[in-house]
Amino acid sequence: MSDSAARDRDAAETESALSHPPVAPDASASYGSHPDQLIDFYAPRDGRTGAPVVVVLHGGAWRAPYDRQHVSPFADFLARRGFAVASVEYRRGGEIPQQRGSGPVAGRWPETFDDVAAAMDALPALLARELPEADARRIVVTGHSAGGQLALWAAARHVLPEGSPWRLPAPPQLRGVVALAPIADFATAVGLDVCSGAVGQLLGGDEDFADRAAHADPAVLLPTGIATTVVQGTTDIDVPQAVAEAFVDAAAKAGETVGLTLLPEVGHFPLIDPAADACAVVAEELAQLAW
Repeated sequence: MSDSAARDRDAAETESALSHPPVAPDASASYGSHPDQLIDFYAPRDGRTGAPVVVVLHGGAWRAPYDRQHVSPFADFLARRGFAVASVEYRRGGEIPQQRGSGPVAGRWPETFDDVAAAMDALPALLARELPEADARRIVVTGHSAGGQLALWAAARHVLPEGSPWRLPAPPQLRGVVALAPIADFATAVGLDVCSGAVGQLLGGDEDFADRAAHADPAVLLPTGIATTVVQGTTDIDVPQAVAEAFVDAAAKAGETVGLTLLPEVGHFPLIDPAADACAVVAEELAQLAW
C-alpha cells in the first residue's frame, strides 16, 4: 500500500470511529478534586449482576484536546456485551512551563500518573457505590494508544522503582490487561516519532527522559505476573506494529509471555470503533480474561 493510500485509509478509519455520538454514562464519580479526576460508569445493558469490570483508559497521545468522550461509544459497546465499564478521565497535556511547545503538549508529569494511580485505588469503593451490579473481584484494564500505555502501567505499579510514589507493595488485583495499539515501548516509539514526539513531551525533555522513563515505560516495567494481551492492527500508521512487537519481545526477555493478537488490514481506530469487526475481537479478548 502506498503512503498516500495508507493515509487515506487511516483518515477513513478515524472518521468512522469518531463519527458515533457520545453516549452518556449511567453514573459519574470524582476520585479527586480536579475537574478531570472523574470516572464514568456504564452498567451492563442486559441487567445482569456480578458483571466483570472493564476499566477503559482513553488515548489521544496524552494531549488535552482528547478526552474520554470519544471512547464513550466503545464503553457502551462493552456494556452491551455484558460488562460493567469504568471509563477514566485523567489530566493530560497543558501549558506547563517546562513542557511548552508549538503544538498540543503530551501529558503532565507527574499529574497524569497521579491520576491513573488514584483512579485505580479509588475504583473498588466507587464501584460499590455507583455500580453495585459490578463484581470488583473481576477487573480487566484496557486502553487505546496512549491509554494502552497507561493500562500496562496500571498493572505494573508493584514493579516500579523503589521510592516511586505510585508503587504498590503487591500486584494489583486484576484479571489482566488488554492493551490496544499501545505506546508500549518508549525507545521504539521515539525512534518512529509516534504521535509527533509525544513520548518526549510526556517525559519532559532530554534531561528528565531516562529517569522518568524508568517509572513510566511499560517495556522496562517487566515482568508483572499479570495476564497481558496486546491487540494490534497490522496497517496502523499511528502506533505501528513495531512498537507492540518491541514490547512483546521485552517481556519475553524478562521471562514473561505476552499475547499478541495481530489484525490484518486493520489500522489504529477500528479497535475502538463499535462499527468495526476489530472491536468485536477486542471484546472477545476482554471476555477471555474476565470470565
